[in-house]
Amino acid sequence: MTIAPERIGRFARHIVLPEVGGAGQVALEAAHVVLVGCGGIGSPSLQYLAAAGIGRLTLVDDDVIDVSNLQRQTIYTPSDVGRPKAETAAEWVRRFDLGLKVEPVVARLGDHNAHEVLSGADLVLDGCDNFATRLLVSDTCVKLGVPLTTAAIGRFQGQVANFAGHLPDQACYRCFVGDAFDAVDCDTCAADGVLGAMVGMVGTFAALHAMRVLLAGHAAFGEPQFGTLHLIDGLAPSMRGLKIAKDPACKGCGGGH
Repeated sequence: MTIAPERIGRFARHIVLPEVGGAGQVALEAAHVVLVGCGGIGSPSLQYLAAAGIGRLTLVDDDVIDVSNLQRQTIYTPSDVGRPKAETAAEWVRRFDLGLKVEPVVARLGDHNAHEVLSGADLVLDGCDNFATRLLVSDTCVKLGVPLTTAAIGRFQGQVANFAGHLPDQACYRCFVGDAFDAVDCDTCAADGVLGAMVGMVGTFAALHAMRVLLAGHAAFGEPQFGTLHLIDGLAPSMRGLKIAKDPACKGCGGGH
């Protein structure tokens, strides 16, 4: 696979980076990323995944756009209120770059469809808003052998990590949170509040972190940093990393499944 001549100019600033180069850009164009959640984290993540030239994008979200979303979900406009997020996000991608393949999935992931929706992905980026879906996504990624980038935010605290629980020496997301959060309910932005720029910071960092995985073996961008949780403090501001150990009893990736 090579870069089409008419697209070289679009990605010229990537190609001249020694850490990406032509081979790295080709790898990005060949990649299929499934984005779970097209909201606060998914919106900026999608913008930079598309801008990076990720060749195929599957967008999963069952929600519709509300006026309160516009403060941080930057791909939507007031005229989009009431429309499905996945379909509207897919329309944004088509306007932005006709060279990308995009498929909206207006559905909530569950046991009935997770395997089908996530199959064939080179990476899943999860920015959804509840632990039950996050754990389902993690468990499905382990079963399918797909790397996972997970991103979350609570007020001014952000978390971003890459996981590869399908590998024998690597933790999965369930190793990190355990089984106690295997439920639909969790804190919401409506109850706790959220700063739009903070969500943008976490979402764009998640896109950057996802590209570490996609470029591994193709460019010198760096290691995927599997199992390292990056904690982002928007008030300080600061960032620090914590290593997540693989749980041998984890029912998602260890001896407990």
